[in-house]
Amino acid sequence: MTAKIGPHDFSMLFGHTILLTKLNLAAGLNRKLQLSKIEELRNAAHDNSRIYKAKTKAAHDKQILRKEFEPNQRVHLNDSRLHHHPGKLRSRWTGPYVVKTVFLNGAVEVTNPTDGKVFKVNGQRLKHYIERTTQPEEVTLVESVYQF
Repeated sequence: MTAKIGPHDFSMLFGHTILLTKLNLAAGLNRKLQLSKIEELRNAAHDNSRIYKAKTKAAHDKQILRKEFEPNQRVHLNDSRLHHHPGKLRSRWTGPYVVKTVFLNGAVEVTNPTDGKVFKVNGQRLKHYIERTTQPEEVTLVESVYQF
């Protein structure tokens, strides 16, 4: 027949019950300290990630050019479709188009003056059309002074 050993019997046999409970408490406190250090490191990493993200966003937003468009203004449209062999000197800008309306979210409604089609595009795909105001000068060639 085996007898159950309770806390009183264990202390009578070995006399180390108080020591074991102190070790268990010390181990528990040590574990809590380790967990709190891990939690602090995790919070610091989260804060650093948030700071990095904010700085990266600010640097990116600084590069974006804010363009203001008004109705009846002429603009060029960026042709962003995928072309496998577009040509070395082919321009990606088409147009000119005429701005019909500008929306608050950055979208712009433009009209093609050649066929009258109206469509909506993102304002980031547009750039201002610069019209030539002066006519190119005629250049006359002068006879050469040198004799061959």
